Order: sequence, then structure tokens, then C-alpha cells
Amino acid sequence: MEEKDVRGVIRREEFEKLCAGLLERVVEPCKRAVADSGIGLERLHSVELVGSGSRVPAIAKVLAGFFRREPSRTLNASECVARGCALQCAMLSPTFRVREYEVQDAIPVSIGFCTSEGPISTLSTNALFRRGLPFPSIKIINLQKNNSFSLDAYYVDENELPPGTSTDVGSFQIGPFQAHTEASKVKVKIRLNLHGLVSVESAALIDDSQRNANSADHMEVDSSGDDMGDKSRSEMSIQRQDLPIAEYIYGAMSKQELLEAQEQEQQLAYQDKLVERTKERKNALESYVYDTRNKLSERYRSFATDSEREEISVKLQHTEEWLYEEGDDETEAVYCSKLDELKKLVDPIENRCKDDEMRAEVTRELLKCIVDHRMAAKSLSATERDAVDNECNKAEQWLREGLQLQESLPKNVDPVLWSYEIKRQEQDLDMFCRNISRHKGSPARTDGSRGSDHMATSDRD
Repeated sequence: MEEKDVRGVIRREEFEKLCAGLLERVVEPCKRAVADSGIGLERLHSVELVGSGSRVPAIAKVLAGFFRREPSRTLNASECVARGCALQCAMLSPTFRVREYEVQDAIPVSIGFCTSEGPISTLSTNALFRRGLPFPSIKIINLQKNNSFSLDAYYVDENELPPGTSTDVGSFQIGPFQAHTEASKVKVKIRLNLHGLVSVESAALIDDSQRNANSADHMEVDSSGDDMGDKSRSEMSIQRQDLPIAEYIYGAMSKQELLEAQEQEQQLAYQDKLVERTKERKNALESYVYDTRNKLSERYRSFATDSEREEISVKLQHTEEWLYEEGDDETEAVYCSKLDELKKLVDPIENRCKDDEMRAEVTRELLKCIVDHRMAAKSLSATERDAVDNECNKAEQWLREGLQLQESLPKNVDPVLWSYEIKRQEQDLDMFCRNISRHKGSPARTDGSRGSDHMATSDRD
């Protein structure tokens, strides 16, 4: 404060005395919860404190005095609510399977419905869904209406709401329609879903043609029976017509607002992914610097010239310093560019090292291929055997000359005999020899098939 340090000391007793009014308000929700549950304090088994605010000793003391027992702290006060929410979400989701554990939700405030003629309810409180009612729940009401009407949902008792909260919930416009008789009625299905949201699910116009329009009797009569043929078509059935419903929820987002919010959500999700990718590229660049520096002094040492090692070492040092200074907060493209610059210098050395390790293995495979085909050529005719031997000798000589030339060169220059060339030579030799063996087998099958058509068929299969 104005470049001055301010320090003060207050005793706990004085602080709790100053907060006495706030501490008294902690008890009020507890009183309402006990009253709504209908359970006396003597029937409570335990009281568990959750939430970070419950760590305040004065709050624990006030609650202990109200519940007449010391509160329990067996749960993680900071995480248990979030874990309970995650469990409830998993229970509601169709994609997760959890152990059977029932949580019965109850509506915290009473909700009523009304038309222009007044509230719709059979209770004295005018609540269609009373406070404490378990949900999900469904109510079906029958209304005597001849044309379109509005059905409004509202909170019955504003004292059950936080101060300043509007009592309006939503308005549902049912129709347009036109009743055929005075006996027509509208059957409305209202749902309080498992999320605690109320809505008018369906509305239907019911026309009972059997009833006399001037009659005061509004009972529905089942017209099924043996005398159906004696009645006119208009007197035989109860007709049902589904009615359109247009809803407006007070305080809800419009379609345009919802669309904009969804677009913003997608943008934020893309930004999160971009930040994550940028972090990964930065970490990859940092790891490459340290890893290459170690390999340059050990594994790659004999495969790089002095000038190459010096150039790479300087580049690695500059990159490391850049990472911890001006490059600490750069874009993904910049980190990728820096990594590519390093790889252009290091890749030739890495290729020499890897090729040197692979060359011995592919050389053994080529020599084994030569030996195998020479052995297999003994069963061929003289001409075919000479062709195989000649091809094997060519491959063997090519390999010998290439290895001699390669061994005469230092390891820190590009190879004259690459491992992929040896592998390709092996594949060419194997294909050549297999083609000769395949041609050799065809005449034999032809000669042997003269005495047996069955055998010829089997060979072709």
C-alpha cells in the first residue's frame, strides 16, 4: 500500500465475533434440509463435511452444535463433490457401465402450470410438481379447450428461490387447432426429466363423437361391441389428433446464440489442441537437442567429420539458448522449422550410422540366399543349373567388390555400398532363381499327368 508493508494480528476469538452474523447463516440451510427430509436429528447416523470452506474451525463448531454431534471428515473435502458429479454423469450416460448405486434426485423448488384461466393443480399450493418430488416424473392433464392456448410454467414459491430470481420458467403454445365439438378435450403430457428440466412432451386433441354436444356428461364411452354396425361412423370412435407445441424458455439461449456458443466452443477446442501440439513440438525440439548432443559424442562420433561435429555442436548450443530465452513462447511452425534445420545437419550422419549397422545383417541374408539357391539348383537341368550358378556368382562378386571398396573408406563419408542396394540385389536374385524353378516344374507335371486325369486336376488346383 503506497510502497509500505502493512501487517496486522487478530485473535481467533475476535475474528469469529466479527463473523458471528455470517456463521449464523450457515445453520439456516441445515434447518431447511432437516425439515424437508422429515427426519429428526436423533435419527441421523453421521454428518460429513465437504467443501474447502468446511475446514474453518468456526463452521465445524457451529454445525456440531446444531447436529448435536461432531462432524465426520472421512472424505476428501475438495474432491468428493467433483467425484460424485463424475459418478452421476457416468450413471446417466449410456456409454458407461458402473456398479449399481442409486442416487434419487428430488426437485428443489415447486413448479406449477397455468393457463389464461388460472393455475392447473389439484393441490392447495397450486404446484403440479411439488418441492421434494423425486424425478424423473410425468403428469398428464386434461383440459377443455376449443382452440389454441398457452400453457405457462412458473416457480410457485419465490421464497424457495435465491433472491432476485424470476419465477417464470417457460411458456408453451399449443396449437393451432379447432375442436369439432364441445366435448373435445386436450390431453397434455408434462415431463420432469432425469436432469430436472420440465417440458411439455406432447399434446393431443381428443374428440369423443359418441357424446351429445349439449350433454353435461363428459365421460368417455368405449364404443366397441356387437352393435357397432347399427351406429353411424361419427358415433363409433374416439378420434385423436396430435397438436404442435412451440416452447419458449425464459432466460434460455436463442438458436443463434446457441450456434455462436457452439462455434466459440469449437474455436476454444481448436486453440487447446494447438497449444498442446505447440507444447509437444517444443518438447520434441528440446529432447532432440539433448539426445543428439549425447549421440554425437558417442554413437555418431566415428561417422561425423570434425567440421560436421563442430557445426552441429554450435547449432545445438544456439538452439538450446534460444529455447530458454526468446523461443520460450513461439508458434508450432517455428519449433518445427528449428527441428528441421537441425535434422538437415544430423540426418546424413544418422543415415551412415544406421546403414553401417544394417549392412552386416543384409550381407548375411544375401550370402544365405546365394547358398540356398545353389543347393536348390542341384535338382535342376544342366542348363538351368548353370543359369542359377552364373547369377549367384555375379551377385557374390558384386557383393565382394562392393564390400572391399566400402572397407577402404572411412566411416565419416557416405557409403558406396548402401544396405538397401544389397537388399535389392537379394530380391532380384531370389526372383530370378524362383522363376527358373517354376519353369522347371511345369514340364514334369505335364509328363506325369498322362496316366491320370485326376492327378492333373489336382496339380492345377
